[in-house]
Amino acid sequence: MVTKPSNNFTEAFNDVSASSMGGAPFLIAYGATFLITAVLSFFIPRSTAALIAMFQGGVALPIAFWLERKMGKKRMEPDNPLKSLSIQMAMSQALGLPALILVYSLNPGGIPLALASLGGIHFLPYAWLHRTRIYIFFAIAVSLGAFALQVWLAKNAFSYILLFMAITYLVTIPFVYRSAARLIKQSGAFPSGAEEMPVS
Repeated sequence: MVTKPSNNFTEAFNDVSASSMGGAPFLIAYGATFLITAVLSFFIPRSTAALIAMFQGGVALPIAFWLERKMGKKRMEPDNPLKSLSIQMAMSQALGLPALILVYSLNPGGIPLALASLGGIHFLPYAWLHRTRIYIFFAIAVSLGAFALQVWLAKNAFSYILLFMAITYLVTIPFVYRSAARLIKQSGAFPSGAEEMPVS
């Protein structure tokens, strides 16, 4: 049937959203590490804080995958055609490390803005993957908001950009979670009783 591939593709999207709750675990993990880094940056040398900010993803990513397994309503099907793509998207930010190293070598104070730009680039495609405009607004807010803070506060923007990123990530969590839950419920992809589970 002509509609079968489309139906299968829709089922694949539903499977991705059900297994990851719309990417909420990644926002939780990175929001937490950015918040910790932001607080530390008020008390430690800027160069040290920049290094921590650069490599906080090494802590956030495994935590995000662990949270995904805990929060997901089901495991992604092994034959899901979007499985490889979703994993690649989750890990794609690591490829920005060379650019971050260059920014650090030129001016460690530029690391937060660089991270915000990379974050916006990274999360924008999630609007397609999880079928929600929330990630479009999120990506624009993170990137342009950080740039506005940099222009406004200049050399003093370092810690405030990190704090802004953390707040933006954390505030977005319930919106993407509920969006994913709504899509999954409409598709009937929830396991029995899962729709009663509280948002955490």
